[in-house]
Amino acid sequence: MTEKTASVHWEGQGKKGQGQISTETAALKAYPYGFGSRFEDDRTGTNPEELLGAAHAACFTMAFSFACDKAGFATEQVDTQAKVRLVPEGDGFVIDRIALTLEAKVPGMAPDQFQQIAEAAKRGCPLSKALASVGSITLTATLKA
Repeated sequence: MTEKTASVHWEGQGKKGQGQISTETAALKAYPYGFGSRFEDDRTGTNPEELLGAAHAACFTMAFSFACDKAGFATEQVDTQAKVRLVPEGDGFVIDRIALTLEAKVPGMAPDQFQQIAEAAKRGCPLSKALASVGSITLTATLKA
């Protein structure tokens, strides 16, 4: 039904190479990434795990807000963080964990209903489904007064 496009241009070999990530909306336009921003402390670029975390947090947040709306509650404020862990595996790497942290202000919602809706949104979010091979996707959800 909808299809979004992102592209990468890479120059150079392995650890010394540098890439640039672009999206069709130009939210990212030739944004740099490389070995240093992925495995070292180079903060001048991004990396695939950071982008995956941003996408997952954004998708989950929308799913949560839509689910609250469907249940008759208006979300006033929703903040989500996603921590994506990349670990060595054999000769390569694997993402073994994504930890979602949600803090939301949803007037009139009971804490138990909040937890149920948050967990359902985590399971139903399209990116959570796409990331089903990740060993652990956790959620810590806090309802703010």
